[in-house]
Amino acid sequence: MSKKYNVAVVGATGAVGHEMVNMLTSRKFPINELRLFASARSLGKKMKAVGKQIQVEELNKENVSKLKGKVDVALFSAGGSISKEYAKLFTEQGIFVIDNSSAWRMDPEVPLVVPEVNSHALNANSKLIANPNCSTIQMVVVLAPLHKVSRIKRIIVSTYQSTSGAGGRAMQQLYDESKAVINNLSKFDSVIDVTPVDYKLKEGVVNRVLPYQIAYNLIPQIDMFTENLYTKEEMKMVNETRKILEDSQIQVSATCVRVPILRAHSETVWIELEKKISLQEVNRLLSGAPGVTVVDDPLNKKYPMPVDCANEQMTYVGRIREDISSSGNGLTMWIVSDNLLKGAALNAVEIAEALIKKQVI
Repeated sequence: MSKKYNVAVVGATGAVGHEMVNMLTSRKFPINELRLFASARSLGKKMKAVGKQIQVEELNKENVSKLKGKVDVALFSAGGSISKEYAKLFTEQGIFVIDNSSAWRMDPEVPLVVPEVNSHALNANSKLIANPNCSTIQMVVVLAPLHKVSRIKRIIVSTYQSTSGAGGRAMQQLYDESKAVINNLSKFDSVIDVTPVDYKLKEGVVNRVLPYQIAYNLIPQIDMFTENLYTKEEMKMVNETRKILEDSQIQVSATCVRVPILRAHSETVWIELEKKISLQEVNRLLSGAPGVTVVDDPLNKKYPMPVDCANEQMTYVGRIREDISSSGNGLTMWIVSDNLLKGAALNAVEIAEALIKKQVI
């Protein structure tokens, strides 16, 4: 009989925590016992997982101190402050921690892992492992196979990130605002009516988590701005890409935009290679890449879209073409992936699976 493992999910009642539990179940992770932790307000709540109802436990230092020998690996999705406070308390108990927050990603002692790209970074001595940013994950999964053949010199990326990336309350904001806008447009009865329409909501119509109306709108800001006028989200893509691809010389520039979609992030990615790769070879490399599905038949209007990629475990790429503005070593592509799955929960579970495969745990 194959070995089974004791697993904990910290932040189990959140959107990503729910998906971690779902991924452990649907991927048939070899679980002996699953323990679910959340804040005190979720104490006593029950969640269905691995075929049974499991009661949520309170995350506190006393409970963590009793976990030695009782938990092999813990998946964290409870925010950076909780990770800073509790992650190393878990590792001190001999538990592998896979953390979904940004708290440890740029720590040189902590592996930042996308299993299809750099599972070699996993080892028995690094009990704390960081899960990268959602927008970084889906980009590097696609770019890594190309980078191995011809080094990527430069990346320019624009992201179109769904509201689920900002949590359940942001998704609720989109839903509530969309209903309010539709109600406001009740007189707009014809699709051929060219009369100007005001679909801007008045302040106070709904409770906002995002800084502005998201329904029928785009917000060109995700996270706070830094001194260089890039946001923290954009700088995550810069720094994490370099760390994961193990190349500090890659030049990366990102613009991250929140869009009125519930689930799945999209990206326009432009890259400059050291040497040209033919489109035929690019398609061959990506078609054989783990975790990647190529949907690229523009003449028949086939390309990835969020509506098709939500709730899917693969990362999808299409609109692959040579950049006509460069000297011949440029490529442009369109990448879509479910940010709650490959961008978070699925990647964390895959890291745990990689630890087993490498016989680290």
